[in-house]
Amino acid sequence: MERLQKVIAHAGIASRRKAEELIAEGRVKVNGKIVKEQGVKVSPSDKVEVDGIPVEREQPVYFLLYKPRGVLSAVSDDKGRQVVTDYFSEVEQRVYPVGRLDYDTSGLLILTNDGEFANLLMHPRNEVEKVYVAKVKGIPTKESLRTLQRGVKLEDGKTAPARAKVISADKKKQTAIIELVIHEGRNRQVRRMMEAIGHSVLKLKRERYGFLTLKGLSAGEGRELSAHEVKQLRTLATQKK
Repeated sequence: MERLQKVIAHAGIASRRKAEELIAEGRVKVNGKIVKEQGVKVSPSDKVEVDGIPVEREQPVYFLLYKPRGVLSAVSDDKGRQVVTDYFSEVEQRVYPVGRLDYDTSGLLILTNDGEFANLLMHPRNEVEKVYVAKVKGIPTKESLRTLQRGVKLEDGKTAPARAKVISADKKKQTAIIELVIHEGRNRQVRRMMEAIGHSVLKLKRERYGFLTLKGLSAGEGRELSAHEVKQLRTLATQKK
């Protein structure tokens, strides 16, 4: 037996909080009857509907993918380009990426069919750390790195403080390898942050998400997350900062 709002969230229809609102508004039916009380539990055999549409209840699954460059963080593409779900064509459940990595960015991406879990990880308030390694034009100064650490003003607002360091620098080619640690997930955020301090990104990879790494994987390979890893991620996202 699971709480009704959790079933709705797992189906990817809405966050758990939004699901509670849908229930309160009388938009949810269980076995043909409107349910407005919070905390009602349903069994796998119960028929759940939201706005008259049956909720398809799937067993939640969780995967980690080493996304290659040149692949879209999407479930489909009208231009026929390769998407991350192509790597999970044999998985029965309809998985989708948690957040996104740009087309030209490689690295660690989580995919799931658990809407509540995805919303939990993506919420900026929950501050799950993401570690990126970027090859950039030019060699950032210590003051430039301090700007990243304090937060950078972008067109959609100032970024939260980040951690940044130069891993290596090639003075001859005038390029550098930078490690940047952030917990937000804005569109093209790392690229925009680096451009804001005068260094365009030549290559970008997400190497870590929370405690998860790409260890043992090559680009295009993935693996299922263990139950323990999923539990750890939930704990990481909900612990008080």
